[in-house]
Amino acid sequence: MGLITTLTYALPHRLMSAAARRLAYSRSPAIKQWLIDTVTRKFKVDLEEAAESDPRAYPTFNAFFTRALKAGARLPDGNPRALLMPADGRISQCGDIVDGRIFQAKDQSFTATELLGDEADAAPFADGVFATVYLSPRDYHRVHMPWAGTLRETVHVPGRLFSVGTDAVKSVPRLFARNERLVCHFDTDFGPMCQVMVGALLVSGVETVWSGVEIPAYGDRITRKDWRGQNIVLDRFAEMARFNYGSTVIVLLPKGVAKLSDILKPETPVRLGQPLASVN
Repeated sequence: MGLITTLTYALPHRLMSAAARRLAYSRSPAIKQWLIDTVTRKFKVDLEEAAESDPRAYPTFNAFFTRALKAGARLPDGNPRALLMPADGRISQCGDIVDGRIFQAKDQSFTATELLGDEADAAPFADGVFATVYLSPRDYHRVHMPWAGTLRETVHVPGRLFSVGTDAVKSVPRLFARNERLVCHFDTDFGPMCQVMVGALLVSGVETVWSGVEIPAYGDRITRKDWRGQNIVLDRFAEMARFNYGSTVIVLLPKGVAKLSDILKPETPVRLGQPLASVN
């Protein structure tokens, strides 16, 4: 286990994330521009594909971090049976959910029940498939729909805010089932689909297109919101949510509805709109 990961066990996660959030929303020209310039330089951010390519035009660092892309910068795969990659980033892991368990890294896994916060919610995904996509600081930080769906319920599961970097994923047991997260349940024409927005150290903010900011406020108990009957329908490839800083999204699909793309392996770079799976 690396030193930084070891230290994060003792660090005040929420206090640090709250402080980072204040900086991210600061309108001080000096603060916001220093943050933007530092991240752009360190992570080689490509602003040419952004709708606003001038780094000085953003009023806050968060506005820069959640920037929109130019029209046509990402397009959905042309195969109408392709279930789409929900975000830019890289594959952390993907594959089958085996005996209700989701693989995290060598010698590390967690249950779908732990991830979703409820055994009944996890039942439809028993023996299904999953894909875990890590968004780095250089990536586009909006998450889109892999398939058309109607929002049924969201579940805010409170937790820690460990880093989701490679070292932490390898060494922190049940990391994604321990970090604070927003579970989004959708009904589709093939059955249920779930997208889990996982927070991380300094990057816990989650905002959805249907209700705005969901995290923070930080929670101390599981909070469920029933959206049935509100007719919140999102098309395939439509924006669903964004990280107000960045992290990881996990897609869960039931058994037998789709086959993951053969080219997807751990550490594979991915882009929004490319095929994640093919729907049977």
